[in-house]
Amino acid sequence: MRSKVTVVGAGNVGATTAQRIHQLGYADVVMVDVVEDLPQGKSLDMLESAPIMGTDAKITGSNGYEETAGSDVVVITAGIARRPGMSRDDLLLTNMRITSSVTEQVVKFSPDCIIIPVTNPLDAMVQNVFEASGFPRNRVFGMAGVLDTARFRTFIAEELNVSVEDVQAFVLGGHGDDMVPLTRFTNVGGIPISELMAEEKIDQLVRRTRQGGGEIVELLKEGSAYYAPSAAITQMVEAVLLDKKRILPACTYLEGEFGIKGLCVGVPVKLGAGGMEKVMEVKLTPEEQAALRSSADTVKELVEVMNKAKAEGKPAQG
Repeated sequence: MRSKVTVVGAGNVGATTAQRIHQLGYADVVMVDVVEDLPQGKSLDMLESAPIMGTDAKITGSNGYEETAGSDVVVITAGIARRPGMSRDDLLLTNMRITSSVTEQVVKFSPDCIIIPVTNPLDAMVQNVFEASGFPRNRVFGMAGVLDTARFRTFIAEELNVSVEDVQAFVLGGHGDDMVPLTRFTNVGGIPISELMAEEKIDQLVRRTRQGGGEIVELLKEGSAYYAPSAAITQMVEAVLLDKKRILPACTYLEGEFGIKGLCVGVPVKLGAGGMEKVMEVKLTPEEQAALRSSADTVKELVEVMNKAKAEGKPAQG
């Protein structure tokens, strides 16, 4: 019997994620969206590719959550992008409202699932979903670090003209301009990156990684990245479905690890059938710890805005 994965949101990120997971063949997929007939049409199109792709997995679309019942993993991509004239807080509170509503339905129909939020602002939305779900922390963790790390690895491989498979790295902190690529742990085929390129070049690649999403938005003019994000989500889902025990960066609720407590921040974790099975805590230098703390403080500011809105009972209207 195949596993069951629900993807909430049939936009570019959600639909591409659903397509990638469906093509793996490990799980039947349900794609949910509020737009009438959109997930049904996209899922039917994907289903008709099955004979060509060689998968017997099913994929269906729905405007409700009944068809998602009993999901093993639920990916939440639903939310809005920042629009002209919209403040950061407007985006934050609107997507807080959306992810809270989605989480309520997910918990109702799949009380034993693992939830992977992807909606931006990522770290704050993971915190919101974690709190709204009432799930233990191992069953709610967000996708961002895998994407940020993939970007960093890509840029390094391009610079050195080597295979991306031989570049190992990971990025900590919030999914934003103050993320923390740990260059001290970055290597190519086991060779420290500091022995392969000048410090100035490393710093340049770190800056490009931090601005990776913005670079794509600027090129596209409208919309944002979805091919690499969907690949990152799929890698995390696969780690859970196949109990792979992958060590990957993910946004998870910390209980004192890395000196951070009560906040969802990106750190290296072990992902398997139990979800986020362990936070892989490593000893940081004072400089690295300060950078991670600064990134966590940015996340904390967003969480405080959400908490204030919740206390006042005034989430933004979508």
